[in-house]
Amino acid sequence: MKTITIPDIGMADAAIVEISVRPGDAVAAGDMLLMLESDKATLDLPAPEAGVVAEILVSVGDRVGQGDPVLRLEPASAAVPAPALPQAAPGAADHADLVVIGAGPGGYTAAFRAADLGRRVTLIDARDTLGGVCLNVGCIPSKALLHVAKLIDDAAGAAPHGVSFGAPQIDLSAIRGWKAQVVGKLTTGLSGLARRRKVTVMQGQARFTGPHELEVTGLQGPRHLRFDQAIIATGSSPVRLPFLPDDPRILDSTGALELADMPQRLLVLGGGIIGLEMAQVYHAFGAHITIAERLDQIVPGADPDMVKPLMTRLAARYDIHLSTSVTAVAAGATLTASFDGPQGQWQADYDAILVAVGRRPNGAGLGAEAAGVTVTDAGFIPVDAQMRTNVGHVFAIGDVVGQPMLAHKATHEAKVAAEAACGHKAAFGPVAIPAVAYTDPEIAWAGLTETEARARGQKVRVERFPWAASGRALSMGRGEGLTKLLFDPGTGRILGAAITGTSAGELLAEAVLAIEMGADAADLSLTIHPHPTLSETLGLTAEAFEGTLTDL
Repeated sequence: MKTITIPDIGMADAAIVEISVRPGDAVAAGDMLLMLESDKATLDLPAPEAGVVAEILVSVGDRVGQGDPVLRLEPASAAVPAPALPQAAPGAADHADLVVIGAGPGGYTAAFRAADLGRRVTLIDARDTLGGVCLNVGCIPSKALLHVAKLIDDAAGAAPHGVSFGAPQIDLSAIRGWKAQVVGKLTTGLSGLARRRKVTVMQGQARFTGPHELEVTGLQGPRHLRFDQAIIATGSSPVRLPFLPDDPRILDSTGALELADMPQRLLVLGGGIIGLEMAQVYHAFGAHITIAERLDQIVPGADPDMVKPLMTRLAARYDIHLSTSVTAVAAGATLTASFDGPQGQWQADYDAILVAVGRRPNGAGLGAEAAGVTVTDAGFIPVDAQMRTNVGHVFAIGDVVGQPMLAHKATHEAKVAAEAACGHKAAFGPVAIPAVAYTDPEIAWAGLTETEARARGQKVRVERFPWAASGRALSMGRGEGLTKLLFDPGTGRILGAAITGTSAGELLAEAVLAIEMGADAADLSLTIHPHPTLSETLGLTAEAFEGTLTDL
């Protein structure tokens, strides 16, 4: 018999608000046992393994913390089926107040928000787990792998500080297990959130058959669903180049995340965020990296001065070819790529190729025309500020409505769409949407860039603070970073921000808030930042505008 205790869930003191099982109940791994609530969050406690509840040791209202026992679980005498989300029965037509197509960050956020507002919601996705590309094969697993890669890089970089380690022993199977564990915790949590809100989940491919009808094709055959309102959140897919052969050694981002094996030589097509992040992972695990980028810089959306520290670091590790195209790939014992760039034309052999040249929206293939919804030739679905399509009862959010294709944009659009659908006054109109390249060093930016200002002919004042003058950065051995702010020269209002360096993505949030609130240089410079920190470089950059900077 096993005693189940409260794990480390970030709640030092929480109240039990719901107990979902009784003695004698059979549970599967992942089934919700009880619900905890603190002053900060509400969280489900899932069963860590299958079994039969023998004894419940707590009551609703009890307060518990890490390590406290809550129930005893006997081993299951027979296999217990996996926990099921509320499912729509196959066959006859069902009805939903609101249907959400796509269960990524935008989709599940829209579904949960609408359910919180009282709507009867059906959430449809082709996967058997919620979370979409981001949680299953995108943002989250890539960050888990990047964490492991950074551990390797940090260990290798410790020698100049007087600490040396031996060569790392790479266990791809264990790394894949770590990645799966991270993903599993999040997708299991989403399942619990859906159950709690009584959101019905349908697994399958959805297609409009009329203004208020869908057909959902899943493993059990087609299901027909009528709805009052719909939110399209179908996301995007990796772009595939037409000249590439059909070969398992040619990967998109999803395939690269599987870590099926480790090539000695990896060619990455595209020097954008996805390509560079995966290059960092594969390089840390032992692959030699070549990057081919058609444009004249990596991370094309960022200003050149912010990219320079990253380019300098990567150029010492990878072979990087800018303004270069791959024109053909021949599959044989190896993959032979043909290049065309400033150096002329040449060929080289690789063990694998990662295609990371962008993503295309999944607007086509939904049968949206049957509902009267407009889809552009590129696959985007135009929407207004309420995320409403040209059809009043149909909304769309996320990658499928346009750039930037970012999960955090989708989640904010999702709440607007759900609230508008429920009759609330809501509109999507952010001043700044942050972007982050989780490279090493990271690059993060929001609002107006210097490149955009120059293209528009807009007058701005630009101030920079080099991390070579930051005590915290130097103490970390990472003085290559840079913090930059763009100001209105007349009012001092902060128009844009960019940071390159360790944890830039975390540091940027302060600047995003400043831009969103219309803060000026004085607001930021007079905010007392802790010392020594990397965050104080934002205040120091604002001081440069004010003329009060004494650190340079």
